[in-house]
Amino acid sequence: MTGFWVALRFLTIFPTPRKERDDDEVACLSLVYFPLVGLLLGAMLLGIYYALTLVLPSPVVFVLIVIALAVTTGGHHLDGLMDSLDGVFGGQSKEEKLAIMRDSKVGAFGVAGTILLLLLKYVSLTSAPLLPALLLMPTLGRWAMLNAIFFFPYARPNGMGLPFKRGANWQRLTIATILPVIAALAILRWKGLVLLVVLWLIIFGIARFVQHRLGGLTGDNYGAINEIAEVVTLILIVLLSRF
Repeated sequence: MTGFWVALRFLTIFPTPRKERDDDEVACLSLVYFPLVGLLLGAMLLGIYYALTLVLPSPVVFVLIVIALAVTTGGHHLDGLMDSLDGVFGGQSKEEKLAIMRDSKVGAFGVAGTILLLLLKYVSLTSAPLLPALLLMPTLGRWAMLNAIFFFPYARPNGMGLPFKRGANWQRLTIATILPVIAALAILRWKGLVLLVVLWLIIFGIARFVQHRLGGLTGDNYGAINEIAEVVTLILIVLLSRF
């Protein structure tokens, strides 16, 4: 279970058993548990919804769900989104863009993009079927992040995301894909496969664009892809629910 606890510690703020070590080997083992952590987050969000709708109107509950997801993940993915937006769309050379991403200051692209994404996430939640939205959004977000780690080179010689990149292989990617496929099929039937394929294509295209701008991906980009994948998942669920 060491890999699971590391994944939970890396992706959330939930308390975990005392860590014995935190090396590359453990980081590698945690990769297969990324979607499971996402599914657990989705179950938590579902519980929050059912509990709060007893006393609050749905629009307020959906705002609190967006807040809860940001808080329980420590805001790390949103921070990665802000840094990625500033870096990808700022600077001239790849070196300048990477330097901007390391800067603790947040620029206009980061602020505006994050606000718009959160707004889009809220609106999509209010429009999507409840069960698939809350369960699949965080699950597929972390699955998309794992795909980005596997398929694209790392842009820096060091960094928090590098141990995960080194441990990403076909075996771990395949194992980690089993849960998202089962969850999508169980909840959406054949539409679940459509959702997975279209989401993968969109995220692959976005990651390819980032690679072109930066020369590869970084840990910040992984967090950004998670956030983008969550919103894309919600929008696709809304579209699929109309058929």
